[in-house]
Amino acid sequence: MLVRNLGANFASPGLASQSSALQYSSAYGRESTTDMKRVSSLSFPKQRRLTRTSEYDHVKQDGLVRRGKLLMLSTVAVENSGLSRVGFITSRRLGSAVARNRVRRRLREIFRRHQHDLRQDFWIMIVARRDAATASYRALEDEWLRLARRASILL
Repeated sequence: MLVRNLGANFASPGLASQSSALQYSSAYGRESTTDMKRVSSLSFPKQRRLTRTSEYDHVKQDGLVRRGKLLMLSTVAVENSGLSRVGFITSRRLGSAVARNRVRRRLREIFRRHQHDLRQDFWIMIVARRDAATASYRALEDEWLRLARRASILL
């Protein structure tokens, strides 16, 4: 617990403990409930993900493909599906499990940050290409935005 010299400003020990709790919470980045609502809207819930093999197959068979140096983006419009959903594919060609997981984490973060900029009723599949394993976060994000613009899924 973060304890500061409170001096004579607090006559009651109860007030001193409340004040140190407030200092503790603000020192460790706890935010107000309005800030928490804003942060939670950037979450990446399961409803935003493609989870079934049949969903991936639908995007592979019927989707429009946009290819880039680092990523391949397939999109298919699905009527009345609500929010856009995304699935990620990182094959063993990328390298070790560590490299594949790093690419997946970066792609999830890119989608999470830009999910509110996407049109609704789209299913999106992102396939990482071999060069994605050595690419920077910024390069992956630039490629994702370029391909999303080409696929006309950005608002």
